Amino acid sequence: MRGQASRPRSLPTRSTSMCLVHATSPPLTGEISSAPPDPNYKRMVIACFIQAVYLLELDRQDKKTEMNGLAPKWWKPFKYKRTQTLVDDRDGSIYGAVLEWDRSAALSELILMKPAGAPRAVLALRGTLLKNPTIMRDLEDDLRFLAWESLKGSVRFHGALEALKLMVDRFGSSNVSIAGHSLGAGFALQVGKALAKQGVFVECHVFNPPSVSVAMSLRSAGEKAAFLWKKIKDILPSKGEVSIDKKEKASANGEMFSNEIKKWMPHLYVNNSDYICCYYIDAAGTAVATDVSSDKAKMINNSSGEAVAKLFVMTKGPRKFLEAHGLEQWWSDDIELQQALHQSKLINRQLRSLYIAAHGKS
Repeated sequence: MRGQASRPRSLPTRSTSMCLVHATSPPLTGEISSAPPDPNYKRMVIACFIQAVYLLELDRQDKKTEMNGLAPKWWKPFKYKRTQTLVDDRDGSIYGAVLEWDRSAALSELILMKPAGAPRAVLALRGTLLKNPTIMRDLEDDLRFLAWESLKGSVRFHGALEALKLMVDRFGSSNVSIAGHSLGAGFALQVGKALAKQGVFVECHVFNPPSVSVAMSLRSAGEKAAFLWKKIKDILPSKGEVSIDKKEKASANGEMFSNEIKKWMPHLYVNNSDYICCYYIDAAGTAVATDVSSDKAKMINNSSGEAVAKLFVMTKGPRKFLEAHGLEQWWSDDIELQQALHQSKLINRQLRSLYIAAHGKS
């Protein structure tokens, strides 16, 4: 998944949501190479795949096909093809897609081998679209996460999990990736964790993932806000349907987890100015990153000092919230990523059930 990418050009845009820049074509051009993988280029391509899912839903709403739609322009240049579309049966909206390496398309341009390090297939999940007809279901899942810090009760969680399992069965866990942006990042992180708990590790890339600290902040609000929050929670499914199941916790505590379970390390991409995701950066949740320039990830460690995630922090990118939470920044080839602090209680909170048993045995 590597190429000689040109510098991103200015793109015509049409705002359709807080998460999406509606561009007509991907900003990356150039030949695909079979050389060793470039992590930055891989990050840019995966961001383009997620953009394709946003556009799939917009193409559907505009009654466009693969022949005249915008979405295919965001996977075809990289020699991938869409093999499955994830649809929410409640409103017919598209929230995800499986993109596979297109060997025929590659051979037609004399590309004999898949680029080194490129996944055989990618499950990409979009975030919230502030546009009918999908806005209600998107916001329902947003509120679900705020209320319970879990997306397990959503039909989209189960649809994504089943799709990822089929990909693993077909290609093997080392050949597939899951990725998402915003709400889609929340799904990707929790679906990836669900498989990791079974000892199946797939590469996971999440952009601007929602922070559990948002929920904690709302819960600590004043009396009026608390009353409103209670009303919102009353219309959502009960906590037992969506939170971490007590039986699951008991099973985790009574089960001997191998050290292999800790080898699943999702990649988190956050912007320091995005209050939805910035709380992953700091141990205390104050969203302050160290000022050390680096293009590498900083390992986030659990309390035993073992790395459990890779955190990429953009602190010199967009500053206004809409741009800071947007996807477009992540396919740029000239961004500066910085290191975050060593510890993060929030990522530990998200992934705690992966290593709770190991701690209990120590």
